[in-house]
Amino acid sequence: MSYPNYGPSPYGPPPQSHPQGTTILVLGILSLVVCTFIGPFAWSLGTRALREIDESGYYYENRGMVQAGRICGIVSSVLMIVTLGFVIFAFGIMLLTGAFSR
Repeated sequence: MSYPNYGPSPYGPPPQSHPQGTTILVLGILSLVVCTFIGPFAWSLGTRALREIDESGYYYENRGMVQAGRICGIVSSVLMIVTLGFVIFAFGIMLLTGAFSR
């Protein structure tokens, strides 16, 4: 059964998905679960994709996925920076106390 063609839709074209939406979400989740070094990549790709979505003026149905991946990348990047800061602080304390002088 086929439907008759009623002409163009009064609501505009159907929404599309941003091509990098799934990639950004997967990178963001993997940065939290597996490797925090992926976090800055998810953050930068998510920021770029959100800028493209905002500038296009077109409705993308996966904007929430892009935002979630970007936020996961931000959280992972902050956790990575805090962890690296703690490691540097711990090594500094070890150097000052002479733990490596053996």
